[in-house]
Amino acid sequence: MVVYISTELLESLLAYARDRYPHEILLLLRGSVNGEEIYIDEILVAPFTIQGENFASFNPYMLPIDSTIIGTVHSHPSGVLSPSIEDLNHMYGVIMMILAYPYRDINNISVFNKDGERILLEIV
Repeated sequence: MVVYISTELLESLLAYARDRYPHEILLLLRGSVNGEEIYIDEILVAPFTIQGENFASFNPYMLPIDSTIIGTVHSHPSGVLSPSIEDLNHMYGVIMMILAYPYRDINNISVFNKDGERILLEIV
């Protein structure tokens, strides 16, 4: 499985995470799934998202029905680049992207499936 994202979108995510540090961020990923290829096209802010120093959450029941929401992206101000058990238990969609402090480049980003397995990320 491969996830594709544009340079501009990726840089926007990293800039937002840097701006909100030390708070976590949590956003929705909109895109498409085509077999083993996943394309991220947009970022959405979920209604009533709460972001704090050690947490970020949204109520999935407040989301509109939208089959183009393929996952979430959130930050780890601690610098840990792997999902916690809580992250995996509350995963929404088919992928989870994690941005780790210091939010500088692709080395601070990982994408995971619902089993916590790392997925290849390609910048296009």
